[in-house]
Amino acid sequence: MPRVVIKQDNLNSLNSQFIHEPLTQPVFLNSVPKSGTHLVRNILRMFVPVEQQYHDAFVQIPILKQNLQAFDVNNPKLSWGHLLFSDDSVIALRPAKHIVLVRDPYSWVLARTRFFLSDTFQGSLEHLKSGKVSLEEVMNMMIFGIYQKAPTLAEIFTHNAVAWLGTGVKVIKYEDVIRHLKAIDKPAAQIFFADLIGQLGYQTLPEDWQKRVKLGSDREQSGTARENLSGNIMELPDELPFEQKQLVEYAAPGLRRLLGYI
Repeated sequence: MPRVVIKQDNLNSLNSQFIHEPLTQPVFLNSVPKSGTHLVRNILRMFVPVEQQYHDAFVQIPILKQNLQAFDVNNPKLSWGHLLFSDDSVIALRPAKHIVLVRDPYSWVLARTRFFLSDTFQGSLEHLKSGKVSLEEVMNMMIFGIYQKAPTLAEIFTHNAVAWLGTGVKVIKYEDVIRHLKAIDKPAAQIFFADLIGQLGYQTLPEDWQKRVKLGSDREQSGTARENLSGNIMELPDELPFEQKQLVEYAAPGLRRLLGYI
């Protein structure tokens, strides 16, 4: 079983300085892995009492049945994870507000490559960090998967995002989060975050919403932020190379259009 080794944040203690509206319904942040889950999770945590945050587990299919209390309508919690579309997960999430976080597959390939090459990720793929495999080859593995070791891009996006579309979920793009964080004083950012925080039951944003968002989005608080990944990581380009973009289109035709990236 792969392990993710990240540092602990102190957002629970910072949370106490704010006044919160209690959750009246379970809320689940679902996501495509490597799409900014910790970023959005940490922002949402600044608007929810700590006692209504589910810290027992990062909810995924293998441990779903042990964590059904995360979706208890009588004890509503904010929880998070990578929950594949399935009969069990659909039934478990029936009482919850369901947010699905996605990312442009082009930048996702780079993010997943960077993560797999870091010491933060520990699994059966340590040999990829040895220098025996080129950066382009690793990126192709992120697109096409690794036989019996890692799923393909198409499989991940299909089961973590696409299969949930059309079922009443709230879809959030990682790129929109970043864009509005960079222009948080603009009216468009207030509209965006009012919509996001509204999923928690807030009718209007609290006056201190910007302070909360800035605290939650502090990259020092995210162990999976690019600069906080440990290890001797290869230098990746800022943009996915043209050849790999073409491979993404071959591997998952129509995916970017379906998610609204074209």
